[in-house]
Amino acid sequence: MTAATNHILEIESQYGQSIWMDNLSRNIIASGELKDLAENQGIHGITSNPAIFEKAIAGNAVYDADIEAGIEAGKSVEEIYESLVFDDIRRACDVFKPIYEQTDGLDGYVSIEVPPNIALDTEKTIQEARRYFQEIDRENVMIKIPGTTEGIPAFEQAIADGINVNVTLLFSVQSYVDTAWAYIRGLEKRVAEGKDISKIASVASFFLSRIDVKIDGTIDAKLEAGVDRIEKEAKLKAVKGKVAIANAKIAYQEFKKIIQSDRWKALSAKGASVQRLLWASTSTKNPEYSDVMYVDELVGPNTVNTLPPSTIEACADHCSPANRIESEVEEAYKLIENLKDPDINIDLDRVMSELLDEGIDKFIKPFESLMSSLESKVKKLATV
Repeated sequence: MTAATNHILEIESQYGQSIWMDNLSRNIIASGELKDLAENQGIHGITSNPAIFEKAIAGNAVYDADIEAGIEAGKSVEEIYESLVFDDIRRACDVFKPIYEQTDGLDGYVSIEVPPNIALDTEKTIQEARRYFQEIDRENVMIKIPGTTEGIPAFEQAIADGINVNVTLLFSVQSYVDTAWAYIRGLEKRVAEGKDISKIASVASFFLSRIDVKIDGTIDAKLEAGVDRIEKEAKLKAVKGKVAIANAKIAYQEFKKIIQSDRWKALSAKGASVQRLLWASTSTKNPEYSDVMYVDELVGPNTVNTLPPSTIEACADHCSPANRIESEVEEAYKLIENLKDPDINIDLDRVMSELLDEGIDKFIKPFESLMSSLESKVKKLATV
């Protein structure tokens, strides 16, 4: 892929959207692949989560030497896990540091999530966010905090503490709005204490494909059960594959309102950086849909899109960039409102609540699996 035909470079240079990668492993750091992506392919940040680290560490011999060193040092399985992950994060931060400096702190971030099994504990989340930020000791690290009811106040405190935060697992527009105002409150606390707010960064990770997968499944079940009118069938089919993007476009409208508020303008005057919306869960799950639909339809300024490697490759090849985040906004509102139509009858609030619960579970299970496989590897290497 040459620079001339890499649409990712076009998205960044012409439309003000940053592209980050949703994948991290020691292999891509050690091989120089990550450096190439950062320097030549338009990838300006990277995110990780427990599921990504499970894939990276489990069954990968590249970590064995460090695991053995941890065993010799008498570290626990948890301490060995953190030493592996923190080292990867630090090295990735160092790769992206030039971008962080070139963009004056806009990009070049590496995200790491606090342990997912504390997602419903505010105080533990605050403690771990502080500890992670201090121990990783890189100014371009972002600590990921889930956007749960308990996570939002933890996020607010982390911002007040001067910690960069990626708020993850946001599904509903309201959850994004709550996050945005928590960011503002955290910055206001810092201002009240006479502290600098110009070096703090945050993104709000708004999830996409999981919404369509869940709603499409509900629609398919309704269609399979049989409908008594062609009109009802048409209404149901018209919603398929459309809700996530409509929902995201509405969230962006809320973002615009918030940055026009007097409270935000006062913070901006003191050097605060905008909390950008970040589109997450952007790999298309349904083969009937475009494999870059969650990129093409949501290009726009003051946003980030975080893509897995397969979507990066697809987008570089055949994305069709245009500033579409504010196109068909009226239609987006209508589509979301139409979910209440008795012929469709989908309770979006309930769907979003279920997705949040499932999202936490999807992080806890691989985390537990990783810790289990790491424990097995520790036992095996300890006997060698």
